[in-house]
Amino acid sequence: MSKVVIIGGGAAGFFTAINAKELNPELDITILEKGKDVLQKVKISGGGRCNVTHACFEPKELTKFYPRGQKELLGPFHQFMTGDTFEWFENKGVPLKIEADNRVFPEANTSQAIIDCFQKEIKRLSIKVLTGKGVTTFYSENEKWVIKTKDEEFIADKLVIAAGSSKKIWDISKELNHTIIPTVPSLFTFNIKDDRIKDLGGVSVPNATVKINGTKLENNGPLLITHWGMSGPAVLKLSAFGARILADKNYKYSVSVNWLSKSEEEITETLLDLKKVNARKQIGLKSPFAEIPRRLWERLIIGSSISLQQNWADISKNQLIALAQQLTGATFNADGKSTFKEEFVTAGGIDLKEINFKRFESKLHKNLFYVGEILNIDAVTGGFNFQNAWTGGWICANAIAEKE
Repeated sequence: MSKVVIIGGGAAGFFTAINAKELNPELDITILEKGKDVLQKVKISGGGRCNVTHACFEPKELTKFYPRGQKELLGPFHQFMTGDTFEWFENKGVPLKIEADNRVFPEANTSQAIIDCFQKEIKRLSIKVLTGKGVTTFYSENEKWVIKTKDEEFIADKLVIAAGSSKKIWDISKELNHTIIPTVPSLFTFNIKDDRIKDLGGVSVPNATVKINGTKLENNGPLLITHWGMSGPAVLKLSAFGARILADKNYKYSVSVNWLSKSEEEITETLLDLKKVNARKQIGLKSPFAEIPRRLWERLIIGSSISLQQNWADISKNQLIALAQQLTGATFNADGKSTFKEEFVTAGGIDLKEINFKRFESKLHKNLFYVGEILNIDAVTGGFNFQNAWTGGWICANAIAEKE
């Protein structure tokens, strides 16, 4: 009977174990988890609802959400995609639903549905799960893998590393001559202190264009003002794609925000027209742009050195140009970052050049596999990091289930 040890009791580890055992019931599979509980990231994902995947059903389009791993995941996504994820969970009695923003959640609306599903399958398939088993080392000996914890030793024919962002496991992998790309935070919000957004936490715009000045980094989408600065999809995607650039800047940089995603010239013309139509009305009474909430509109007026009590007729052309600039190119200075909700994603890990993505197997060591966040793969928010776990787990499971 072929023995398989999986290091890591998270999404990728469980998914690999379940699929491998289903494909080859003769496998003896043990999951080692260093903590006292398994599937902790699944539990807190999506505010406790578990954002299982994203409703993007074309492999090439899906890869565009991965700042690191885009090229490498194209082949794997042709083998196991979001549609396969839907089918897999529905076959296990966990139907999924697509929400308005294309994020996918269990219909039960709780991450416990995913955890219960995995636990039920583990029990049904007699897969051993051992908690409190922090791995101290692993190495190859006589064509087997030796895995040691503080109090126990395991011998495996095949070893799967699904330990997430584990420095210890990266260090051991380094001793096996794997290259580790240093980790930096990915998926974080911008810390900005500025009177124009002070005390506006919760105010949002539907389609802002955000640029990191002095770089090619630019993205558009919903932007949310928070108590500490700016967040929302427009910002989070930028933080992911700019993870290394912003780390090099020590998280001190200048941000340009176009709140309307329209040109300054177009908005200047609109403001001049509004000046004629609303001549006797005070500019601060109401935001003329449906996308700009009144409180934000007031701050941008003040930021343009215009009084909220001024009538439109009394505002000079230069003042309107200044307001157009605030609406389409307001500059903010960011200093620092904040983790996005409970999510913590890092860029970095095992160098992708050293992995065979047809099997998720190490190119340096036979029967050593890496899946999930331990690899230098990460994605923007929206269920993409879990899809990487499912796809990698599925392909790895097929590889380790092969009968010798």
